[in-house]
Amino acid sequence: MERRSVLATGVALGAGILADPVAAWAAPAPRLSAGDVDAGRRLFAAGAYTRLDEVLPLLLAGVAHSTEQDPAGAARAADVWVLASQLAVKQDRTEAAGAYASRAGAAARRSGNPVVLAAAARAAATPLRRTGRTDEALLLLKEARTHLKAGSRPTAAELDAAGMAALTAAYTAAQAHQPALARDFAAQAEEKTLRLARHPHTAGRPRELTAGQCALYRIGIHRHLGDLDTALAAARQLRPVHLPTAERRARVATDTARALLDAGDAAGAFAQLRLVELAAPLEARRPSVRTLTARVVELRPNLPSLSNYAHRTAAPPV
Repeated sequence: MERRSVLATGVALGAGILADPVAAWAAPAPRLSAGDVDAGRRLFAAGAYTRLDEVLPLLLAGVAHSTEQDPAGAARAADVWVLASQLAVKQDRTEAAGAYASRAGAAARRSGNPVVLAAAARAAATPLRRTGRTDEALLLLKEARTHLKAGSRPTAAELDAAGMAALTAAYTAAQAHQPALARDFAAQAEEKTLRLARHPHTAGRPRELTAGQCALYRIGIHRHLGDLDTALAAARQLRPVHLPTAERRARVATDTARALLDAGDAAGAFAQLRLVELAAPLEARRPSVRTLTARVVELRPNLPSLSNYAHRTAAPPV
């Protein structure tokens, strides 16, 4: 009997409806399809982390079979491991994020796809940064960008991946207090953004690299470099509506809140935290965002609505 796809096990990801996952485990190991991976990405982009956490075991159940199939199957497997790593980062599970990213890298190498390799390198960069291994993160990103430059005429997907790898490298360098390197990578990303804009948009993997994405990263980059004026100027110029997903809109509000707190503006930071919850409610319950809320409560406990907000977001979702 032909193995079923993950979606065929009864998981209606696109509609956000989950059938009983326990019953699904009794079925034959599902075949991982590109549509399944895309559906998982949509859950992440929407900030539906609880739903993704429930669905992820089903996606992972198809990973081993997909990896063994062919390069395309290995690419799908790598994408699932990247997704697992990204979710672990949201849950503040740094060790797990690193383990998943390592598996993503192994599957990506089997695929031979430079775009997938770049995605795996970006996934690995976050846990490496968080554990003080910045040099390793930058080396991985540099290697990924080298693979993407191998062709004389990069495709739109390769430009997109190269620009996002450069943004991740810029943020990583800024966090390591390497201003020249951070600015150089950021400039490279902006150059790739301009080149990508001249490519006609085709169906397939959604583009991540946009002017709005570059502006979002500038907030965090300049904040880590200690240039709060530039960070906040970037935040003022960026309209969240220009960011394509709820997760990205929540991210810009979170990064702006951090910059405002560093500048001593607790009331402004709270206004941004409310935007985080408006964009993606589960983002407001992430451990790192709850830490920002606690700082605001410490600095300005009497701000209107702050007590209700802190109570509402204090506990992670069940």
